[in-house]
Amino acid sequence: MGVLSGYRVIELAGIGPGPMCAMLLSDMGADVVRIDRLADAGLGISAGTKFNTLNRGRRSVALDLKRPEAIEAVLKMVEKADALIEGFRPGVTERLGLGPDDCSKRNPKLIYGRMTGWGQEGPMAHAAGHDINYISLSGALASIGRRGEGPVPPLNLVGDFGGGALYLALGIVAGLLEAHKSGKGQVVDCAMVDGSASLMTAIYGMRASGLWTDKRGDNILDTGAHYYDTYETKDGQYISVGSIEAKFYAELLELSGLKGVELPHQQDRTQWPKMKERIAAVFKTKTREEWRKIMEGSDVCFAPVLSMDEAPHHPHNRHRGTFVEVDGVVQPGPAPRFSRTPSKIQRPPANPGEHTDEALRDWGFSASDLEQLRGCGAIARAK
Repeated sequence: MGVLSGYRVIELAGIGPGPMCAMLLSDMGADVVRIDRLADAGLGISAGTKFNTLNRGRRSVALDLKRPEAIEAVLKMVEKADALIEGFRPGVTERLGLGPDDCSKRNPKLIYGRMTGWGQEGPMAHAAGHDINYISLSGALASIGRRGEGPVPPLNLVGDFGGGALYLALGIVAGLLEAHKSGKGQVVDCAMVDGSASLMTAIYGMRASGLWTDKRGDNILDTGAHYYDTYETKDGQYISVGSIEAKFYAELLELSGLKGVELPHQQDRTQWPKMKERIAAVFKTKTREEWRKIMEGSDVCFAPVLSMDEAPHHPHNRHRGTFVEVDGVVQPGPAPRFSRTPSKIQRPPANPGEHTDEALRDWGFSASDLEQLRGCGAIARAK
């Protein structure tokens, strides 16, 4: 029984941040039904379906949203839903007849979650884009990279998942809490450009105070400082150190063998490049495993840089169960953790339309309703 057990959520199928938001809500116990396209259904279970890990935990209903009967079916589900997630460009769901006003008429308490890159309005609202573009506009991408090199895209973690999925999930849960008090629903306009800008709040504060420069690779957290970076080891692997505080830096010097050596002050920025070269040379004298035995678990703020193949096997991750295996696929488990109502993965990723009849029956559709939808082509014919 997850913390969101009892809540019902409709997810209009999309890519990236929308599915991850739905995954998070499902892991926390919500009954999330994914509305897939009818064109994607009826092909049998795909061998690749289990690898669509963002789609885990929820059932799939396949509908032809070009048909009015299918739109009416979604609106009937809306009547029993607590929230809806959509990730289309602005205006698309309105044209379908599934916009916020359409849904609010059927369920005034509905939390309507909208996930876009640029937001619902603004000069760029209708333009195509991806994570890399949204974090470019927020100032995040320009801040990530090494001195003298170009910006480095941080996978799609900052826009799609950090600034998108997590903010939408927070917005939906906050909306549900407020609706419980007011009895009224509302629209959550989640834009990845907004979310990624919000993630940069502390950095913007440091910039305003003069503690952060606009030069990439020149600051404490962007590989400018010698005490906050990754270093190559003797065996070609990497380790990471983040010895920001003076007492942690002192331990770095001690365990690296530099204690007692005449060195510049830790915060002397003019000496950071030379200190980086010096520390890099030290870390090159031992393998990653040797440094792990020396520093792991200390207050150096140290960790080995693990590959995706290695991370699930690290003793700390194994102890906490950070990674799980579902249908033979190793993947991160639910987060965060709850003491009384633990989260769990409810089921493997579904093939589009795999649960059409089952899920619709659970949401109040009768056998005759299903037959009518099947007869007009709104849902696939049973095989």
